[in-house]
Amino acid sequence: MQLNVAEKLIQDHLVSGEMKTGETIGLNIDQTLTQDATGTLVMLELEAMEIDKVSTEVSAQYVDHNLIQGDYRNPDDHNFLRSASNKFGIHYSQPGNGVSHPVHMQEFAKPGKTLLGSDSHTCANGAMGMLAMGAGGIDVTLAMTGEPYYVDMPKVMGVELTGRLPEWVSAKDVILEMLRRHSVKGGVGRIIEYYGDGLDDLSAMDRHVIANMGAELGATASVFPSDEAVKKFLKSQDREDEWYELKADEGAEYDEYDQINLSELEPLIAKPTSPDNVVPVSEVAGDEIYQSYIGSSANPGYHDFAIASEIVKGSVIAPGTSFDINPTSRQMLQHLVENGHIANFLSAGARLHQAGCNGCIGMGQAPATGHNSLRTTPRNFPGRSGTVEDSVFLCSPETAAASALAGEITDPRTLDMDYPEIPDPAPKIDHFLMEAPPEDNSGIELDKGPNITAIPEFDAIQDSFDLPVLLKVGDNLSTDEILAGGSRVLPFRSNIHEISEFTFERVDETYTDDAKELKEKGGHIVVGGYNYAQGSSREHAALAPRYLGLRVVLVKDYARIHRQNLINFGILPLTFVNDDEYKLIEQGAVLEFRNTHDNIRSDETFEVEIKGTGQTVEVRHDLNDRHKEILLAGGIINWVKEKQK
Repeated sequence: MQLNVAEKLIQDHLVSGEMKTGETIGLNIDQTLTQDATGTLVMLELEAMEIDKVSTEVSAQYVDHNLIQGDYRNPDDHNFLRSASNKFGIHYSQPGNGVSHPVHMQEFAKPGKTLLGSDSHTCANGAMGMLAMGAGGIDVTLAMTGEPYYVDMPKVMGVELTGRLPEWVSAKDVILEMLRRHSVKGGVGRIIEYYGDGLDDLSAMDRHVIANMGAELGATASVFPSDEAVKKFLKSQDREDEWYELKADEGAEYDEYDQINLSELEPLIAKPTSPDNVVPVSEVAGDEIYQSYIGSSANPGYHDFAIASEIVKGSVIAPGTSFDINPTSRQMLQHLVENGHIANFLSAGARLHQAGCNGCIGMGQAPATGHNSLRTTPRNFPGRSGTVEDSVFLCSPETAAASALAGEITDPRTLDMDYPEIPDPAPKIDHFLMEAPPEDNSGIELDKGPNITAIPEFDAIQDSFDLPVLLKVGDNLSTDEILAGGSRVLPFRSNIHEISEFTFERVDETYTDDAKELKEKGGHIVVGGYNYAQGSSREHAALAPRYLGLRVVLVKDYARIHRQNLINFGILPLTFVNDDEYKLIEQGAVLEFRNTHDNIRSDETFEVEIKGTGQTVEVRHDLNDRHKEILLAGGIINWVKEKQK
């Protein structure tokens, strides 16, 4: 049988199920990645499960999201994460070391391995010939204990790349073209595998840019072969001995096909407020900007910053423009310093920030109200920047730098200069801020500050109940709108009682207070449209509503990770059999559920009645046997405890 790269990776790690589209498969996980916004819950879950040491080949905990130490809470959480890493046998990346995805690529990524991370952009490491996937924190916790990761076998979409990128066009324009063609839900239920002669023009870090925003396509993973570009990258990290070639077999086929001629691409930009709202830069050129922002996990490479530095070298940015430089790793920042690029930025009037996620997750660098912000970040969902009425465009570093000079959106091809040549920097490897766990973890205690609280206990779903629809939302709701990131919210990531106060605040300011009242009466339901809860993998977006009494979510369809998070915390995820019946349910309606346990165990499809109307709505759950057990137990923590009895 001729296999593509994705199939080879799955076959090598398959522990249950068959590689048939839609069938549930169990995969052995070699590596895990957690970050500070989600890792605190993971560490508390490891503690609750009484784990001695993790069972993975490599697990790494990064501190990259919540770096602003406005009071005791963030530094307390950092100390807790360090102590937990030492206790459970996990590598610890200190604050300032950089964003998890590029740092993991530097330190640990290996061709042929699986990586599961409690961050949706974990998929970026697919650039290295890995099967890298984002998941909810508790799924990552189980993988760290040696349990398989379960996922429905995706289709594999093969995207053939041909040609060569023109000057002023970059890898960011490749993934924006994919989003323009396929939308934010075009990758759902799919692995995107890139192949073809066009790969010869893309470095490993270029591929990282493309794989990273596979999350915005909704894809399970993005996969590249392991070839000379990957070998070159590993050599730059003094890890060439870890390389091996991994490519599709001659004659391998794909479930679906697409093709991009790189030579035909032009600079692209995603307009507010979705990553798939993509047009040519030339179409919006001339629109005034307030901010131009370079960095984040979506454009984390040396070339991404160096090209922008060369564009602004010897010039000054436009008056009134904030030119924000967000380094993505300490190693890369050192390279930029040594090669004069930071000096170029500062001389041009740029603002330099610490190495971390920063403005991408709404942790600083928020734009002014009513003004345009150009960003090389992966997402421009409403309010994610930290400004409620934001106007965020997603673009390449070339477009961002050219626009900073002009103070308006600018097609970089119109610059009066030759396209800069960027030589690779001399290798400089420093592991100082990456701590390996001790061999002997005996006697290590968890360092818990006062903001760190236990995960709440939840009861199992009842057999019969009537619940009101507290909230009805439309299509493409993001997890940022369910539970925001940013400096107001993330300090409470280890305190579910406190973080729940922010739930759905961007959608309905009364939600939290109303949910508390209904919780005493049995809880409530949320109804939604297509692609419900796209975006971040943060399990807080399921856990906080569950704490407030959310028992059922009924939508047209889900983003993959959030649906699993709902199941993990005992929330019944339903979809409409007939999408038109979405119109029948008004906010405030009461839905009657009967024989729910039998419906979960046996029937995928059943009816619920809209109380007082005589109308029924047909719904389905599509749960596999494992999901059913978890839901009937009241969530995965209860399920694990029952298995241990």
